[in-house]
Amino acid sequence: MPYRYILDSFAFLAYLQDEPGAAEVERLLAAAARGEAEVAMSVVNLGEAAYITEREQSLEAAQGMLAAFDQLSIRLVDADRALALDAAHVKAHQRLSYADAFVVALARCLDAVVVTGDPEFGQVEQLVPVHWLPR
Repeated sequence: MPYRYILDSFAFLAYLQDEPGAAEVERLLAAAARGEAEVAMSVVNLGEAAYITEREQSLEAAQGMLAAFDQLSIRLVDADRALALDAAHVKAHQRLSYADAFVVALARCLDAVVVTGDPEFGQVEQLVPVHWLPR
């Protein structure tokens, strides 16, 4: 079974904007393209990346980001009832955003490693493994 990784918006945007950690995300995406790993992202976190991009840059930049996403070997996972309720459970007990709770819930669902540089995830390392990107 290939390794499974969950990208949060921090990791995805770091990759797109060639920020610290971009090379590591690129390595994981290349492994996914070769079938050696699975990289997934919740539709909630894709939406988070879209609103951040639109807020900080423009609607056109957000649309470009979504077009780039569609070209990558990232499995997009819809937020069904089970995932939403597990994210709600995580949020009820952890001090992190609801969008980040979806990252944790998806990692638990897929038995995967969270890929992020967001320090907020330091408090959930007892729930899911975290692969830390440089900041």
